Amino acid sequence: MKASAVGFAVLVAAAQGFAATSARAEGWDMPTAYPATNYHTETAVAFAACVKGATAGKLDVTVHPNGALFKGNDIKRAVQTGQAPIGERLISAHANENPLFGVDSIPFLASSFDASEKLWTAARPELEKLLSSQNLVYVYAVPWPPQGLYTKKPVTTVADLKGVKFRSYSVATARISELAGMIPVQIEAADLSQALATGVADAFISSGSTGFDVKAWEYMTNFYTVDAWLPRNVVFANKDAFDALPADRQAAVKKCGDEAAASGLAQAKALTQKYIDALAANKMAVSAPGAELKTQLDGFGKTMTAEWEAKAGPAGKAIIDAYEK
Repeated sequence: MKASAVGFAVLVAAAQGFAATSARAEGWDMPTAYPATNYHTETAVAFAACVKGATAGKLDVTVHPNGALFKGNDIKRAVQTGQAPIGERLISAHANENPLFGVDSIPFLASSFDASEKLWTAARPELEKLLSSQNLVYVYAVPWPPQGLYTKKPVTTVADLKGVKFRSYSVATARISELAGMIPVQIEAADLSQALATGVADAFISSGSTGFDVKAWEYMTNFYTVDAWLPRNVVFANKDAFDALPADRQAAVKKCGDEAAASGLAQAKALTQKYIDALAANKMAVSAPGAELKTQLDGFGKTMTAEWEAKAGPAGKAIIDAYEK
């Protein structure tokens, strides 16, 4: 065989090998931080099923709940570095990396589902650019229900919270702790039940969903519907892994992500009152904050909105301006 023929044969074989690799089924592990029964995890499982169906089984995503594969605070780094090709993370937990990650957790700025959607729409382009700069591809995001205040005693003013051990999981919760004179304790979601049971934390701000998951009524007496913010879990893929997918599989991931975002939002809305009713049914005192407490918390919100804008710079100001139009 002539040299040119040999070279052509090698090229053909290489092309055939590449085609075979492209057609081969691929498995993606997806770490998440919440229990299998949490609606965020259920949404992730539905997303995985959608991707498998849309790719005829050529991309098979396996969800690993409750921090089993990577703990919550390790998930983002694991996906960035390719240890996992896709993952889900409470994005505001990374506001210390960049304040834009905390846009959904500015207290009392967007306290309803409609307001939260408007804020996220304003912020998403900047967040997608930021994630891309960190070797991540935005896939979808789902909000938590409005965040309430859990305590071991009745609270009528901020003074009642002074010196209380408060669960902190983000820049926003740490700052609220500081403003209220509480003692912040860093606790991930998977460790919250144990922290409450052992007295590591005596109060926390979270959704009715989290309170239900950890059976907060076993440790707390009061839940105040302060509607502090609606933080989001964001699902992102490793950019190198995503870019290596054939175009049809990339499209399937994006399409299924859009469907997951819509179904997750609907589920969050539907479950909000159900979770609050469950807390009350288990003998927690559920109520709106009193006028004085609400005024004081709103003051924290104004302070923290101004602080966030100063940290986030022009991009942050543009987001707030777009949201407030």
